Amino acid sequence: MSAPANVEPQRCPWIGIADPLYARYHDTEWGVPKTDDRQLFEKLVLEGFQAGLSWLTILRKRDAFRKAFHDFDAVKIARYGEKDIARLMQDAGIVRNKSKIEATIDNARAYLKLSERRRLAPFLWELAGGKPQINRHESFKSVPPETPVSKAISKALKAEGFRFVGPTTVYAFMQASGMVNDHLVGCHRHAPCAALQAKFKMPKG
Repeated sequence: MSAPANVEPQRCPWIGIADPLYARYHDTEWGVPKTDDRQLFEKLVLEGFQAGLSWLTILRKRDAFRKAFHDFDAVKIARYGEKDIARLMQDAGIVRNKSKIEATIDNARAYLKLSERRRLAPFLWELAGGKPQINRHESFKSVPPETPVSKAISKALKAEGFRFVGPTTVYAFMQASGMVNDHLVGCHRHAPCAALQAKFKMPKG
């Protein structure tokens, strides 16, 4: 017998998960493996902006971020100068943090320099071990804020010139990008994400 249509599925107990926008993000994006370079670049930048804030804050501003940063076109962002920084600092739709804005420009330049040798997706996934790690956490108390792998990726990104990519930020990025499955085992999304992760194929480039 199926559950009534109006019964909410069991989700990870994130603070603010009752927000429809946050619930939809949890149900459709978080933990799904991503191999698109632009999507990974956007996610990395937004995780950097999240530092010190909640992801729900960033999520509510994501459309404004995309508009302000030319849909995260690294070629365009890499050309930003002082006028663009001033424009972004006046944009109430995004997080107006000059250090993070400047870091985004530096990250776009680092991304383009890296792309001369390798695509971002295989670079990151290779560092992550070449396949997703499917965890079976029953409580968020057992979910680490960072791991040896996130430390290694952080170190590699910094060596390439990326900023605001500390181990904790990188681990949040890994969770969101499906490099690890940290949906709790009781969450309705653990099994679907695990199934997608089990079929993962290492991107080329």
